[in-house]
Amino acid sequence: MTKDLSSLTARQLQKEAARVLSAGEGFGNHDLVRFNKAAYHDSHAWYRTVITWYIEQYGDLPSRVGPGTEVVLLMDDQ
Repeated sequence: MTKDLSSLTARQLQKEAARVLSAGEGFGNHDLVRFNKAAYHDSHAWYRTVITWYIEQYGDLPSRVGPGTEVVLLMDDQ
């Protein structure tokens, strides 16, 4: 399990956060407000906050477990 998100590149953070948002499972507007408050005007911190929330819910990165695994990214270069 990846708990240290500092090892992810900016692009990896973006893709993992996109999986969380695209999966759309288990969070609502109140969570988006919480994410925004936790990372005001800092996109990298915002991505980490969103991904951390997902890890707390599902146990690992969205590309590895839970509904995030079913998201197909159009610009996925993996």
